[in-house]
Amino acid sequence: MKKNILFVCLGNICRSPSAEAVFKHLVEKKGEEGNFFIDSAGTSAWHAGEKADARMRRHAKKRGIELTSISRKFVPEDFDRFDYIIAMDRENMDEMKRMARNKNDLDKLHMMTDFSQKFNYHEIPDPYYGGDEGFELVLDLLEDANKGLLDHIKSS
Repeated sequence: MKKNILFVCLGNICRSPSAEAVFKHLVEKKGEEGNFFIDSAGTSAWHAGEKADARMRRHAKKRGIELTSISRKFVPEDFDRFDYIIAMDRENMDEMKRMARNKNDLDKLHMMTDFSQKFNYHEIPDPYYGGDEGFELVLDLLEDANKGLLDHIKSS
C-alpha cells in the first residue's frame, strides 16, 4: 500500500526539502519509489515558490542527491493527504500540533530524529545561518534518520 510522506521545517528551503530528496534517493536505490509519494513543506510561507537554498543543493549534489522541490506552506489539508508528517524541530512540531484538528491528525506527526539510528540529536539543526559544516551535518542526520524511517514504515 502506497505511503504518503511529508517533511516539514520552517521555510522549506533547507532541512525539509533535503529530507524529501534524501528519502526519495533512498527509496529509488531500493527500487521502491512506486510505494511512496514524498513531499515537503514549511510552516511559514516566507519562501513559497522558491527552490531550495543553493548551498543545500550544492552539498546534496556532492552526495548524488538532487533537491528539486519548490517551497510551499504547510496547510491543515495536508493532514488528509499524508500518512506520516515529519517535523525537523520542536518549534515546527508545536506549530503543526496547533493546526491539528483531531487525534488522527496528531497521530500522523513525528520528529525526524525519532527515527535516528546512530546519531543522538533531538532536532535537525537549521544550517541557514552557519557554514558548510552545518549543511553537511544536516545531510548526515537526514541520511541516518531516513533509513530508520524507511525501516519503521516497512515494519509497520
